[in-house]
Amino acid sequence: MYPQFTLAPLPAPRHPAMLDPWDSALTWGAGTVLAVLTATEGPAYRSAGAAMAIHPDGRFAGAITSGCIEADLILRAAEVRETGQVQDLRYGQGSPFFDLRLPCGGAAQIRLFPLQDTDILDDLAQARARRRPASLLVSAEGRLAIEGWQPTRLQGAALRIGFLPPLRFLVFGTGAEAAAFTGIVRGMGYEHILLSPEDLSLGVVRAAGSPVMQIDPGLPAAPLHADADTAAILFFHDHDLEPAILQHLLQTPAFYVGAQGSRAAQAVRLSRLREMGVPEDQLGRIHGPVGLIPSSREPNALAVSVLAEIIDLHVQRATATA
Repeated sequence: MYPQFTLAPLPAPRHPAMLDPWDSALTWGAGTVLAVLTATEGPAYRSAGAAMAIHPDGRFAGAITSGCIEADLILRAAEVRETGQVQDLRYGQGSPFFDLRLPCGGAAQIRLFPLQDTDILDDLAQARARRRPASLLVSAEGRLAIEGWQPTRLQGAALRIGFLPPLRFLVFGTGAEAAAFTGIVRGMGYEHILLSPEDLSLGVVRAAGSPVMQIDPGLPAAPLHADADTAAILFFHDHDLEPAILQHLLQTPAFYVGAQGSRAAQAVRLSRLREMGVPEDQLGRIHGPVGLIPSSREPNALAVSVLAEIIDLHVQRATATA
């Protein structure tokens, strides 16, 4: 029986705009100023709820735009830090800051406020670490409160920011396709693990820095641990290794279950699972052929194609949940 395992997060990306602003604010503590995008009009690079944490020495984590106004926010954060007063700012169309343009042509409303509620950020960090959906309420006074999950939206003068667990991956398989896909998700910082019966594949992926687990091709009877924000993808050339794994994955709430192969391979796969007693509604959950690029055969192209499909479906899932 497989134990339930925790997927170790990889080191955060180095570019400040890719760092998590809420985790950074909790680490930096007193003196941190937070900037939160409360609303947009017209074209925009980010959605409401995007945030930026600004350290007293000018370091920052996260981004509100793609570099258009971040430098100005860092300057204004010094004023907020000195006065303790919240600033609600508008950039782009209708803004008094005519010298600061948003190339996208839209407008952005931003709330800039000093961090006061580190205990709330600690509660948020714990909920996220446990992959529990949550919401953070940012009041007009810049105070924070944590609540049960709701979608991001303005509520009067307050902004509620919804946090769903981040996408993570269970990767099954052998060979170049499994290694290529694992390499891409590792490079992007997603939580993941490779599960394989093959020593060579495990060794290559482990040496590259990813967590791995050796599995028995027969797979024991215990369901694998996966939540509703987990994607499971199979990269086997020997399709005889798939049925038991797929049968067990379909007992989990994983939002994506897929396996590489042609349409003919998918038909055989579904037929075998049908013979094993898997009901039709469960068979409909299995994606195949996988990926957005039809008939991808080169390992790296297939990996990109499959990852794009999974990310697209995960975004749709979050929108549907909202």
